[in-house]
Amino acid sequence: MPETAPGPATAPHAGTADGTGLDAFVAGLPKAELHVHHVGSASPRIVAELAARHPGSKVPADPAALAEFFTFRDFAHFIEVYLSVVDLIRDAEDVRLLTFEVARDMARQNIRYAELTVTPYSSTRRGIPEQAFMEAIEDARKAAEAELGVQLRWCFDIPGEAGLASAEETAHLAVDLAPEGLVSFGLGGPEIGVPRPQFKPYFDRARAAGLHSVPHAGEATGPQTIWDALNVLGAERIGHGTSAPQDPRLLEHLAEHAVPLEVCPTSNIATRVVPSLEEHPIRAMVDAGVLVTVNSDDPPMFGTDLNTEYAVAARLLGLDRAGVAELAKNAVRASFLDSAGKARLSAEIDAYAAGFGTGHGGVPAARS
Repeated sequence: MPETAPGPATAPHAGTADGTGLDAFVAGLPKAELHVHHVGSASPRIVAELAARHPGSKVPADPAALAEFFTFRDFAHFIEVYLSVVDLIRDAEDVRLLTFEVARDMARQNIRYAELTVTPYSSTRRGIPEQAFMEAIEDARKAAEAELGVQLRWCFDIPGEAGLASAEETAHLAVDLAPEGLVSFGLGGPEIGVPRPQFKPYFDRARAAGLHSVPHAGEATGPQTIWDALNVLGAERIGHGTSAPQDPRLLEHLAEHAVPLEVCPTSNIATRVVPSLEEHPIRAMVDAGVLVTVNSDDPPMFGTDLNTEYAVAARLLGLDRAGVAELAKNAVRASFLDSAGKARLSAEIDAYAAGFGTGHGGVPAARS
């Protein structure tokens, strides 16, 4: 991993890969997002507001200073910075504000549906009562759908660096409190030194309660971590999976069993797990027949958003508008929406693509 840090993580634009305004097409395209973190989606404005409300934090209260603060030496430094932002979420009002404002940013990008990765342990261990936390995210979820046209669902995520105590607490919060919007159970944080198999009992408990298994794997480690996620944790989707192309047998397995990958190109560059966009393995994943979805991970921290990630993917994969629309439908296919919801959002994408540029087609933007 290089020792020098990248500059503020800003993904290059795809430009107009089909020569007819692909950026404009992406901007209006109805989308779903499957790998995006709750606290990691806090905009500079919201982070600065929280920092001002809670003085004494290492996080700058000046939005302009956050670009430098969000420059990462390596993955471990990213985790350190991320946790310093987590520390700004100190009461239920902070939780509700953050959640609704994340949905507002999604609405501006025409994201219709998102499975937001939430790490409740990080908040409850800082003293936010568990029931107050649940009420805050659920209140924001319902308001986001009613006021912004954005449908949110939750993935409760074990912070792997916090060990088995965090896994026990996350499983309790997911299974015993079971908020209405919860659909899946995940595992994040650093992979190096945090083997996946130790979390099996907690994933077994969550899966028995009807939750889907969506651990991060193969981001900063090799293919074996992905195999462990599949074979031990029962993974139905893989968060990142960046190292999968290193093992042709694994790629074949993912394709054969239709296990989607939640790919986050700019994130992988910002955290230094991939040296450059030109070396990103997304092309190898697609060429192997793996169901690939494109996501933003921790967008403000990486100077990106989902629209930019679609533009990046379009450039790397050589996609035209039809290809980008199909990429958007991949996210719908891989989502945990019910069949009717998937059909509605897929039809909305098709109608938008068919009507784009004609002056009489397409769909209205989500409310913001």
